[in-house]
Amino acid sequence: MKLLFDQNLSPKLVTHLNDLYPNSTHALYIGLDTAADPLIWDYARDNTISLYQRIQTSVIKA
Repeated sequence: MKLLFDQNLSPKLVTHLNDLYPNSTHALYIGLDTAADPLIWDYARDNTISLYQRIQTSVIKA
């Protein structure tokens, strides 16, 4: 299984998990480090890669 880590995750994950998930990559390494999510999703789909994203949420206090 190949993984694609989005720009909100550390590029170091590729190195740290290489023995478990060889040929994985990071958005930074494929020129998608500033791309919108839909472009990253399309890349993962088109290249049969599982995408791992960190979803940031915000808390609104009333």
